[in-house]
Amino acid sequence: MANSNVLILISFLHIFLWRLNFSEAHDQLVPAVFIFGDSIADVGNNNYLKNTIAKANFTPNGIDFPGMKPTGRFCNGKNIADFIAERVGLPSSPPYLSLVSRPGKINNATSFLTGANFASAAAGILNSTGSIFGEVIPLSTQIDYFATVSEELKQQLGPSAAQKFFAKSIIVIETGNNDVIFSALLPDPSGKNNTPQQLVDLALVKLEEQLRRLYDYGARKFAVMGASAVGCCPFLRAWDEGGECNEVLNSLSITYNEGVEPMLRKLKSEIKDMSYTYCDSYGVLQNLIQNAKLYGFDEFKAACCGQGNYRGKLNCFETSPHCSNRSDHLFWDPFHPTEAAQRILIDIIFDSPSKYTFPLSMRQLIAL
Repeated sequence: MANSNVLILISFLHIFLWRLNFSEAHDQLVPAVFIFGDSIADVGNNNYLKNTIAKANFTPNGIDFPGMKPTGRFCNGKNIADFIAERVGLPSSPPYLSLVSRPGKINNATSFLTGANFASAAAGILNSTGSIFGEVIPLSTQIDYFATVSEELKQQLGPSAAQKFFAKSIIVIETGNNDVIFSALLPDPSGKNNTPQQLVDLALVKLEEQLRRLYDYGARKFAVMGASAVGCCPFLRAWDEGGECNEVLNSLSITYNEGVEPMLRKLKSEIKDMSYTYCDSYGVLQNLIQNAKLYGFDEFKAACCGQGNYRGKLNCFETSPHCSNRSDHLFWDPFHPTEAAQRILIDIIFDSPSKYTFPLSMRQLIAL
């Protein structure tokens, strides 16, 4: 009984300190950041999955991360999730699976008072995306997990305080890349023989469904990132004789993106208290490629870590050669940008002109 009382007291103390810090902190722009997505944003969830090969919990991943250790991030250092947290004055949102004894079983709801990261490497919008790698956490399941967090915090904070908490928090959606890649490169895993275009169209339908679910669970401010120029990653360049971008995949990314933005406008017209920014990841990456020297990148085609042409044919493993001048490279491995590139991406979309974010920059979204 005494132990139970101590735990209750600690929980109330956490909540009191959270409210005090949020009301008085000058640099903290939002109460929390909740992140959904794939390996670009994964900070370690896949480390907790037993039946997947989509992991980055080995060196040289993390070589430039504080402590110089692999964390599950598919990067030499920090990724976009870390840089978003820095820009809003919060610690990086921890991987959801590190905070639960099992999925859906939350040990301490106060652990989520600054947010959580649900992103899973190889996952996508469609439940079948990434299944070739084994177990992944598709977007629908990520939102199932968010629903349990929402319910727990309502009980801890009270319905009114929880409503304000989620309404002011930022929801980051970074997904679609894997749906584009796998739809183009692999047969339809559902066995229905859908074309790549049909799979992308289905992903857009499912994305809208999941955004509506997030709204129902309390989310109000959405930062939605479009699919990137995936055809320009070293893996795709490696299979082209001239090392050029794969324009078939880039075209699919454009098609996906052309569906996301009008879908967001439609949602906003139907749900008045929802706000969003659409972040043009495709345009940002193309800008970095076309102006690589301007941004400090001497190498924009080849990966820093990997094997084969452009170090893109085989993934980055412990035995893979890797460059020493990582900040000079746009790409860390065959699929993922370096820490330097990811920092620039977030700097651009946080304060960018309407060329890359619309109808608002991320900073403007936060200020609403």
